[in-house]
Amino acid sequence: MASTALNLPSQLKQEAEEWANRQGISLDQFIVWAVAEKVGGLKQAIDDPRFPHVTYRRGAAGWPEPVLRGTGIRVQTIVVAHQIWRMDPSEIAADYDLTAEQVTNALAFYEAHRGEIEASLADEQTSEPVNHAI
Repeated sequence: MASTALNLPSQLKQEAEEWANRQGISLDQFIVWAVAEKVGGLKQAIDDPRFPHVTYRRGAAGWPEPVLRGTGIRVQTIVVAHQIWRMDPSEIAADYDLTAEQVTNALAFYEAHRGEIEASLADEQTSEPVNHAI
């Protein structure tokens, strides 16, 4: 792996360290993750600009799947929590250490991309169990 010196503004570094700590990873891992997520999104050009908290990453099957930016939490996880488990957005935010804005953005993304999410959920229900990170 190549080494790169990086100068971050103090406030940004502090916030990145806090987010990395919440994720249980090092600052270096967080920065690699963030850069990979951004580069992947730009390469695929599939992010929907109406939903700034949602991006895509390659899932276990190798297909892009929508996740909450910077968390790795799949949009369909939020949908299941809301629809199946009957959790309200504030409960979801508390349980997954998210902001209410992230949860509402994920649910709005689902409404706008319902076919994509429903197909992914149906595919998971018909395939053999896979260990997905939720």
